[in-house]
Amino acid sequence: MIAADDDFNGAPLLRSEFALEEGHGAVTSATLNLSAQGVVEAWLNGSRVSDDLLTPGWSSYEWRLRYATYDVTKLLDATSVLGLALGNGWFRGRLGWTGRGSFYGDELGAFAQLEVTFEDGSTQVVVTDESWAAGPSPVLANDLYDGETIDARRRDDSWLRPGFASDAWTGVHALDFDTAKLAPYVGPRVSRWAALPVREITTSPSGKTLIDFGQNLVGWIRVSVKGPEGSEVSIKHAEVLEHGELGTRPLRSALATDRYILSGGDDVFEPTFTFHGFRYAEITGWPGELKPEDLTAVAIGSELERIGTFRTSDPLLNQFHENVVWGMRGNFVDVPTDCPQRDERLGWTGDIAAFAPTAAFLYNVDSFLSDWLRDLDLEQQHHDGIVGFVIPDVLKYVDRDRPTEFGPADSTAIWSDAAVWVPWTLYHAYGDTGVLNQQFGSMASHVRRVKSLLSPSGVWDGNFQFGDWLDPDAPPEHPAEAKADKGVVATACAYHSARIVAETAALLGRSAEQAEFERIAADLYEAFNREYVTDGVVKSDCTTVYALAIVFGLLSEADEVIAGNRLAELSAAAGYRISTGFAGTPFITDALTTTGHLDDAYKLLLEKECPSWLYPVTMGATTVWERWDSMLPDGTINPGEMTSFNHYALGAVADWMHRVVGGIAPLAPGYSEVLIAPQPGGGLTEAETTLEIPQGRIAVSWSVSGDRFTVEADVPAGVTGVLRLPGQDDRAIGAGHVSATASLPAPVGATR
Repeated sequence: MIAADDDFNGAPLLRSEFALEEGHGAVTSATLNLSAQGVVEAWLNGSRVSDDLLTPGWSSYEWRLRYATYDVTKLLDATSVLGLALGNGWFRGRLGWTGRGSFYGDELGAFAQLEVTFEDGSTQVVVTDESWAAGPSPVLANDLYDGETIDARRRDDSWLRPGFASDAWTGVHALDFDTAKLAPYVGPRVSRWAALPVREITTSPSGKTLIDFGQNLVGWIRVSVKGPEGSEVSIKHAEVLEHGELGTRPLRSALATDRYILSGGDDVFEPTFTFHGFRYAEITGWPGELKPEDLTAVAIGSELERIGTFRTSDPLLNQFHENVVWGMRGNFVDVPTDCPQRDERLGWTGDIAAFAPTAAFLYNVDSFLSDWLRDLDLEQQHHDGIVGFVIPDVLKYVDRDRPTEFGPADSTAIWSDAAVWVPWTLYHAYGDTGVLNQQFGSMASHVRRVKSLLSPSGVWDGNFQFGDWLDPDAPPEHPAEAKADKGVVATACAYHSARIVAETAALLGRSAEQAEFERIAADLYEAFNREYVTDGVVKSDCTTVYALAIVFGLLSEADEVIAGNRLAELSAAAGYRISTGFAGTPFITDALTTTGHLDDAYKLLLEKECPSWLYPVTMGATTVWERWDSMLPDGTINPGEMTSFNHYALGAVADWMHRVVGGIAPLAPGYSEVLIAPQPGGGLTEAETTLEIPQGRIAVSWSVSGDRFTVEADVPAGVTGVLRLPGQDDRAIGAGHVSATASLPAPVGATR
């Protein structure tokens, strides 16, 4: 690992010129391994080695630094130049809301190993060492939160060609770096995945030039511009407008501004050492007339394969589902983040614990989340079994070993439960026990940690809990002040995790651990019912506690009936407006459905008044919001200090939509057995859902005409299934096409 002797504004260039060894015949292969402290882009003889972005991404750098591997055989010449460009990235840039950065180190560094194999079998290796040179780049400033400044007058590609020399260039030095930390990528790389044209150029009430791309996205704006040499164009990004002006307050301290100094010729700018969450941009300093074709929004994210689709007869519901998809893509930028725009963008564990089932249906996220789980395990191993609020856990540099706004650092329900819920989700989605084997130590360690935190009465009520975070009835400035008792929420989640770990141990043949976690689960079940349940009434008597108790199987049969009726009663009393936060929202529609209240679940799903899933859609949202009312009905931004317009967690209901509305659910891990069981309702007249699995495509479509319910389904070879229609016995189905009809009961109070 080498660093430039001069930091060059946090964006140094590094180069090495070398000749291929002679006498060994032709080159048969050439492989480049590449990593960095910071982010790195590589060129060989003037050609970009890859279109990957932000390499090597963000991992728990203290113990694991990923490297990328590229085939560069076709780029070699007899005399070659290997060039690297560095940026601050997550390693040295700002992280979190404290204004601080450089948590992992003060010096940017690059690691490269180019191995050339010749016809006679011999090899030549070119590595980063003290023979390299370092020099300035056109990048004058770069930060993931604040943006990038590029001076086109400093562009000169001659550094990538043999014979280059410049007095502005200096030497490099080796860094104290343990190469044992280097690990190959498990998950996908980050790349550009979409380009969006300008939808509209307008002038704000204050006279500012505003650009609308029509979609809240994550990435940057590619700019084509010609203007006087030395003049500057500035682009500030934001997700929404407020009173016709760029709504920047939710960014907090993030500047989200790119600046371009023009060369006087035809310039193209693309700031690849930053990214922004935005739909709108404010342009200042543009020379002459700004035309739509001058700007293109570039969406970036981890490379993921789309596998699941969903569509219904309701345009608002379809737009909500599309918002879920865009929110996921924008927040899956190397790690599963909470939001992509403000001074945060951290891998919050609670968000992905809630959203993982939805993500695993929409895209193949097996390797993406498996990679992230390795960092979760590493952080946990180095923190007494505690699963942090965020992974990678940069908050430990601020919060560890001292009380903060969140209390002393320790495990917390839902957030820390990601250690168990996420691998369990991946196993059921893709059918591979490998992730359970890899993560079992982490899963078990989490539940054991929680066991040590239980009070003498056997419930989890003693340390800090987020609880039902962002309950819509909580004050904007106090999002943890929810209706649901935090001990009820935490104990329910602890029971759920203990049961999962016991089942995992059974799958893996770990009989001793199976018995251990079955006992923990049994004790939690007993304590929950003793301390929190009286004749089916759960302590704090609100929607979230009933949803969790029902879905996690914490109630007797008789109590579950009472709880289901009470949940439906509370939902109706709220006018079917949402009354749950992070804890209850992923589970409330399932809890209503399984207790015989499907109509109530549909009413909740399709409600349009605030707070509801569809309210943001009626307000023009193109991603899922952090708060149910991130924007108020009058068009002003929520007054809370924490507001994002791109947060996927509350989109977790899409999992229920795929299974219950769409009708595709796994009967066995990986969908080797599939349940085809659409349950129509809510006035929907049709729906269509598909899922690509390794064996092929599962597809379900249905329509309602009067009381006639028609289902068409396709099951790929090698998959068996069960068809379950309203009012009929289950029917075994095999590969191929199946068509079936059923008669629907008349709505309550209706006549035919």
